[in-house]
Amino acid sequence: MVKAQQVKNAVIVPVGAKGGFVAKNLNQDMSRDEWLEEGIACYKIFISSLLDVTDNLLEGNVIPPQEVVRHDEDDVYLVVAADKGTATFSDISNGIAVERGFWLGDAFASGGSIGYDHKKMGITARGAWVSVQRHFRELGHNVQEEDFTVVGVGDMAGDVFGNGMLLSEHIQLTAAFNHMHIFVDPNPDAASSFVERKRLFELPRSTWDDYEKSLISKGGAIFSRSAKSIKISPEMKERFDIQADALTPTELIRALLLAPVDLLWNGGIGTYIKGSIETHAEVGDKATDAVRINGNEVRAKVIGEGGNLGMTQLGRVEFALSGGSSYTDFIDNAGGVDCSDHEVNIKIMLNELVASGDMTMKQRNAVFMEMTDAVSDLVLTNNYRQTQAIALAHQECQERLDEYVNLIHDFEDSGKLNRALEYLPDEETIAERRIKEQGLTKPELSVLISYAKADLKEQLNLEEISQDPYLCNIVETAFPQKLVDEFNSPVMNHKLRSEIVATQLANDLVNYMGITFVNRLTESTGATVVEVARAYVAARDVFGLHELWSKIESLDYQIPAHVQADMMSRLMRLVRRASRWFLRNRRSDMDVASEVDSFKASADSVRNNLSQWLQGSTQETWQGRFDQYSAQGVPDEVSALAAGTSSLFSALGIIEASHQTNRPVERVAEAYFCVGETLSLNWFMEQINTLDVNSHWQGLAREAFRDDMDWQLRSLTVSVLNSEEQADMPMDELMATWKTAHPNLVNRWQRMLDALRASDRAEYAMYSVALRELLDLAQASKHQTTDNCS
Repeated sequence: MVKAQQVKNAVIVPVGAKGGFVAKNLNQDMSRDEWLEEGIACYKIFISSLLDVTDNLLEGNVIPPQEVVRHDEDDVYLVVAADKGTATFSDISNGIAVERGFWLGDAFASGGSIGYDHKKMGITARGAWVSVQRHFRELGHNVQEEDFTVVGVGDMAGDVFGNGMLLSEHIQLTAAFNHMHIFVDPNPDAASSFVERKRLFELPRSTWDDYEKSLISKGGAIFSRSAKSIKISPEMKERFDIQADALTPTELIRALLLAPVDLLWNGGIGTYIKGSIETHAEVGDKATDAVRINGNEVRAKVIGEGGNLGMTQLGRVEFALSGGSSYTDFIDNAGGVDCSDHEVNIKIMLNELVASGDMTMKQRNAVFMEMTDAVSDLVLTNNYRQTQAIALAHQECQERLDEYVNLIHDFEDSGKLNRALEYLPDEETIAERRIKEQGLTKPELSVLISYAKADLKEQLNLEEISQDPYLCNIVETAFPQKLVDEFNSPVMNHKLRSEIVATQLANDLVNYMGITFVNRLTESTGATVVEVARAYVAARDVFGLHELWSKIESLDYQIPAHVQADMMSRLMRLVRRASRWFLRNRRSDMDVASEVDSFKASADSVRNNLSQWLQGSTQETWQGRFDQYSAQGVPDEVSALAAGTSSLFSALGIIEASHQTNRPVERVAEAYFCVGETLSLNWFMEQINTLDVNSHWQGLAREAFRDDMDWQLRSLTVSVLNSEEQADMPMDELMATWKTAHPNLVNRWQRMLDALRASDRAEYAMYSVALRELLDLAQASKHQTTDNCS
C-alpha cells in the first residue's frame, strides 16, 4: 500500500505514503460506542503527534516545533486524508489543526463536513472508468453506446463498485461477488438491470440479496457464499465456459474470474490475480488464496481497477503479455487523491481571503462547494491525459525500447528506483522482449510514468521556474476557471505556488511529450531539466500544441483510436524537435515569453499557408497523408495540420532566416522549400528519419544529423536570398542563378545523392559523409554571398 501510494501521488502536490493505526490493549468488554470513543481518542493522539514534529507557518515565517531536533530543511506542508472507514475522522483532524493554529486550518484533512464527498461525486470510480473507456476505445468498442459483459468484485453498497456499475447503461453485469453473496445473471437486460442496480445503490445499505430476483435472467440466481454446493445451470455453463454440473462457492468465484467476458471490474477488497511465478504466500492475502488465479489465465479483455491491490504487479504484466488490456490500481483510481489535492489547494487559497477579511467563512464555504463539478472535470481530465500518455508510450515503446531502458538505468543509478521492487523487467527479460518484438507493457509503463513525473516534480520545484512570469501561469490550470477568473491574484500568489507550478509542469511535460522526453533531451544535448522545461514550453506555445491536441481529442469515437494516436505522435515529434531546436539555438538564459512573442505569429502564418508553400515531393507527401486522414473521417482542418507536422518544424528555420535576411516570412518560406526540393534535401531528411536505430549511440547520431540538416538548410536559404540581385526575383530564376555560381559543389552533392539512392543498405557513415559535403556547399555559398555583398 505504501508503494502504491507513492506512485499514485505523482499527479498531485504531496508525496507520501498510505498507512494506518491500530488501537492496542482495548478492553474487550467495552460497547461499540465505547470502542468508537476510544478509537477517536487514539486518533487524536496520533494526529497531534504528527503536528508535534511538523514545522508551522505564521505570517510567512517558518516556526519549527519546540524542543525538536531537526535534521531536515524547513517543511511546513503536511496533509492527511482519512480513508475507508475513517472518513468521518476528517473533521476531527481539522478541529485539531484549527485548535493548534496549524497554518492549513481545515485544509489539513480533505473530506469532512465541509469537503468534497468522494462517494457522492463518484470520483474514484469515474476516474477508473476513464481507463476502461480508453481500453475499449482502442478495441473499437464504445462502452457508452454498445452493450458489453462484465464480471465484478464488490456490491452496489460500495463506493467504487456501486458508482462504477452506474457509469454506463450498457453494462451487462453477468456476475459479481462480495464476502457474502455471489450474484449471477447470465444474460442480463442492460436497461432493466441498470435501473435495479441504481435502486440498490441509493438504499442506505444493501446486499446482493436485495436485488429483485424476477429481473435475473434464466439460469441465474443469488447464492450464499456459505452454501455447500451450487448447481450450475446450462446458461451459466455457456456464459462462463463452465463444464461442471455443480461447484462450491469458492470454485464458482474462481470460474467467474476465469470467464471470457469483456470487462473484469474490481471494486472490492482482496488480491484475486497474481503472477504464475508467485506463490500465494508471497501475495500476502490469505483470505483469497482459494480463489486466486494467474494473470495468464484471465480471459477478460479488459481489467478496470477501481479498488486497490486487486492484482499483483506481476499478475498485471502477465495479463498484458497474454493480450489483455489494463493499467494499474494506482493509475485507475488516482482520482480520489487528485480530488483531495484540489480540495486542499482551493481551501488554502480561500482561507487567505478569509484571513484578510475579504471573505466570510460562510461565503468561503459556498464558493468552495460550488466548485465540486469543476473539480471533478479537472480530476477526470488528469486521468484521461495520463492514460492517454501511457497508451501512446505503449504504441512507440517497441521501436524505442532503448530510451525506456536508459531511463530505467538512470533512475537506478541515481538511487531513485529499485527495479526489482517495482517488478520492472531485468536485462535478460528485456533481451527476450527484443527477440519477440515486445516493448514494455502498460502496467510497467504505469510505473515509469509515475516515477518520471515524481522526479520532474521535485527537480522543477525551483524559484527560477515558479517566479518566471511566463512559466508560472501554469498554476492556473490547477484550479477551476471560475476561481481563476474571480480570484486571479490569490491563485497566482498561492502559498504553494512553487509546488503547484512544478506539479502541473511535470504532468504537462510527460502527458504531452512522453515518459522519456526530458531524459532523452538532457542526455543528447547536455541541457539541464530546467532548460528542457523552458525549451518545451516555448515550442509548445509557438506551435499551439494544446489547441491542436484538443482538436484531435474531440474526435473520440468519431474516428479510429489508432488514427488519433498517429496524429498525436506526429504532434509529439514536432514539439520534441522544436524543443531541441530551442535548446540548440537559445539555451543560455532563454526568455520563454520573448521567444513565443518572436515566433508565434509567424509560425501560425506558416501553419495556415503550409499546403500552398510546399513543393514537389514534400507537397505530394503532405497530400497523401491528408487524403489518408480524410478517408478515416478526420475533418479537413485537422487533417491538414496533422499531415504537415513534419514540414511545420521548418517554421523555426524559416522565421530565423527571415530575421537574418530581413525578408518577409512568405518570401523566405518560398526560398526554403524551393532549396529543399531543388537539392533533394527533403528526400535526404526522410532517409535520415527512416534510419534504423539499433543502439543508443545510433539514436544520438540520428538526432545530430537532423540538427545538422536544419542548420545547413537554413544557411543555404539565407545564402540564396542574400544573392538576390533584385527584389522579388522569380524563385526559379534565383535558384538557377545560385546553382550556376556553385557548379562543382552542387554537382558533387547530386552525385552523393545518386550514390545514396543506389545503395542497397543505408549506413550511418554514408550520411555523415554526405552531410559533410552539404556543409561544404553551405559554407562556400555563404562565403560567396558575403564576397558579393562586400
